[in-house]
Amino acid sequence: MGNGASASGARHALPAADAAWLHMDSPTNPMVVNSVVILGETPSREAVAEVLERRLVAEFPRFRQRIAEAPGRAPAFEDDPSFDLDNHLRRLTLEAPGDRAALQALVSELVTPRLDRGVPLWRLYLIEGFEGGAALLWRIHHCIADGIALSRVMLSITDGGEPGEPPAPPPPAKSALRRLADVPLGALSAARGLGATAVHEGMESLAHPDHVRELAGTALRDVSTAAQLLAGPADAPSALRGPLAGARRVAWSEPFPLDRIRDVAHRRRVTINDLLVGALAGAVHELLADDDESPEEIHAMIPFNLRPLDQPVPADLGNDFALILLELPVGKLAPAERLREVSSRMDRIKSTHEAPIAYGILSAIGLTPPWVEERLIGFFTDKASMVITNVPGPRSRLRFAGAPMTGVLVWAPCSGSLGMTVSIFSYDGEVTVGFMTDTALIPDPARLARAYEEELHGLVPD
Repeated sequence: MGNGASASGARHALPAADAAWLHMDSPTNPMVVNSVVILGETPSREAVAEVLERRLVAEFPRFRQRIAEAPGRAPAFEDDPSFDLDNHLRRLTLEAPGDRAALQALVSELVTPRLDRGVPLWRLYLIEGFEGGAALLWRIHHCIADGIALSRVMLSITDGGEPGEPPAPPPPAKSALRRLADVPLGALSAARGLGATAVHEGMESLAHPDHVRELAGTALRDVSTAAQLLAGPADAPSALRGPLAGARRVAWSEPFPLDRIRDVAHRRRVTINDLLVGALAGAVHELLADDDESPEEIHAMIPFNLRPLDQPVPADLGNDFALILLELPVGKLAPAERLREVSSRMDRIKSTHEAPIAYGILSAIGLTPPWVEERLIGFFTDKASMVITNVPGPRSRLRFAGAPMTGVLVWAPCSGSLGMTVSIFSYDGEVTVGFMTDTALIPDPARLARAYEEELHGLVPD
């Protein structure tokens, strides 16, 4: 393949947040954003390579740069003088019968290893033979960008999407606090790939992103919230917490019609996000029900976007998001009662400074010495049992390298001792929920996927 690296040899020090995600990488928890894209047809490897060369590598320098690390110097991005697309694009054939179970098994094997730091930190697998079409598995290190930025990049290089094109203007603003819980999955336009689609990583911002950053500098004066976040107890013991094996397994649900979810959420006077997360809490309850000491609640870490949605993704990408902790009611409750609890807890989050404080702490991690950094990372791991990302994708069907895209999932990485990440992704009028788990905690995430389908059908009957 052609050499896409420049000869400048320039070094670009990693911003603090990007360095933090680089340092969080571990053998049991690689800091890699993983995404599965289902294709209705099989594109040629040459067509895929052409898209990557022209729309990805040429437009976003991080995809042709490697990490440079030296004693006494901060890590930096530098052009890879030997950049070769063959190091990043692999073609595989799925074993018979080529169904969802076979694809999940192969993806589980591929998402377990860490990425090679000797080359730019990303890889794309073209997996042929899946249900008459193919699948793509993207693996991109979190130090390059957060999940929402990478979602925008991946979908903006689809047919009709142009990298760097500004997204469509967001709808008229509601009250700043109301926006957090009002997550309109699938309600955003996709005129030209994700380049014209405003999406977020899990939650919309509490307020305008600049306002959240301003609060991050002053909100630590809210002593009670800061103390809760920094010194609060670890999450409740459960089967979701424990030593990790470092091996991953994935499974995902059948797609569910978004219009039906929206109608039921409207009738119940909750948000779509409330309903989807309520079903997740019910599925986790079923998973933990066999444990005699199952907790009444556990916490989920939920990232949300801080980038202005009316501006293009910057060419140097990076991490720009904050985190909230959500209490999931996983005790013995009726589904309707559990849904009300989820909605109520989401409303409570809106009235606190938790999000900007968490943003400030996250931004500080990459600026600290390693021994301090390790303790701060505990903030993100000890207080939760899972990560949940909730990304509304394009409303209409896109194409990649000429092949129609029929489904998308994007998993954020876990960090430290966390061993479960959940992807909620809406696309083309449907919602799919995916689970990635460490085998030491949940060896069979397909059980969770089935439980989720049952819970959602219970809340949204046919």
